[in-house]
Amino acid sequence: MQCLIAIIGPTAVGKSEIALHLARNSPAEIVSADSRQVYRYMDIGTNKPTLAERALVPHHLIDIVEPDESFNLAMYCKMATEAIKAIQQKGKLPLLVGGSGLYVWSLIEGWKIPQVPPNPRLRLDLEARAKQESSYALYKELQQIDPLAATKIHPGNTRRIIRALEIYQMTGQPASQLWRKETPSFPILIIGLTLERSELYRRIDCRVDKMMQSGLVREVEELLNRGYSPTLPSMSGVGYKQIIQFLQGELSLSIAVGQIKYETHRLARHQCAWFHLADPRIHWFDVAEDNVRGKVLELVRSFVA
Repeated sequence: MQCLIAIIGPTAVGKSEIALHLARNSPAEIVSADSRQVYRYMDIGTNKPTLAERALVPHHLIDIVEPDESFNLAMYCKMATEAIKAIQQKGKLPLLVGGSGLYVWSLIEGWKIPQVPPNPRLRLDLEARAKQESSYALYKELQQIDPLAATKIHPGNTRRIIRALEIYQMTGQPASQLWRKETPSFPILIIGLTLERSELYRRIDCRVDKMMQSGLVREVEELLNRGYSPTLPSMSGVGYKQIIQFLQGELSLSIAVGQIKYETHRLARHQCAWFHLADPRIHWFDVAEDNVRGKVLELVRSFVA
């Protein structure tokens, strides 16, 4: 049976571990739904699967663009859809794994993203406005122009706010009116992983400490030495932004680490807002319960049978 299994939830909840367990016990391949793991050379700060894990199970949509290359939702949808079809044609099970709600739902709900090419000059003007007036000023403008699109974009996500405004100014139509949905023809099982908030924060903090021990500062230094500008969208992610501030003398290392943990907590809350516990489409599992891996595997096997 051609189908798709999606494994969703906030960062550090254990999505990759469950996916790897499923892949070891079934002919499956993993399609990443992570908006940061697409960039090359950014391994530690994005918590990419290790080379050993990628050798064990094929992974798609990881290391596909340079940090200074543009990458957007339309590109992701096209590439991920192609990867899923290729996996299905091989008779294998595609596992969509990640916490980027925009990426996940765009595939599950079959969004047709407007193919509006970027306008570099307009973007520069909007970026200048964001710096001068604040990104929230642009967000309020978006709320007036396209309230539906505004509900799907975090007020602090300047890049996506600018993209929505860009689409409106270039087409004269709100981005949300150009979106269409074409539900995939194959069945989809959505597995949600959840964890009590304080334990999730503890896991996040441990992961950040491990990133620091694994050489996050060195990774950021190497990116800068390669000539990648600290103002690139790829370098604005949690972890990279704070370490750049440390390297530029704007923050002490301890404060930078504290900010990384705080911002990752906030990211996790934002991810949870994309995946509602009351959503009947999602089969939720509390990862603190006994034998979660076995329960998930049993559900998947019954679904594909």
